[in-house]
Amino acid sequence: MKFEYEEFNTVEDVFLYLVSVAPYGKQVMPISSYKGYIFSIIPLSPLTGEIMMMVYTKGKLEQGLVEFDVSTKKFKAVQAVERADRNYFIVLVPKTATVADEAIKGL
Repeated sequence: MKFEYEEFNTVEDVFLYLVSVAPYGKQVMPISSYKGYIFSIIPLSPLTGEIMMMVYTKGKLEQGLVEFDVSTKKFKAVQAVERADRNYFIVLVPKTATVADEAIKGL
């Protein structure tokens, strides 16, 4: 497996990137907080899984649901998906993640 990387300065920039590349209508997306990084790993070659891209920034988020407003570039923890004009991220905090470990090792 080969990794490509896109590093951003803030978690808001990572959210903006992921919202812009998500399929239209996809309102809830996963993102991981692991070993000092906030990231999403996206398959660039979906059929083979040979090339993956890690979109990331340094930082930490608590597990749960986050509401992101593109217009203000702000996010907050919420209990439920409430608004159609917002994007939501499910923050996952894995105990171990071997694919993420391999990607982090390559940084």
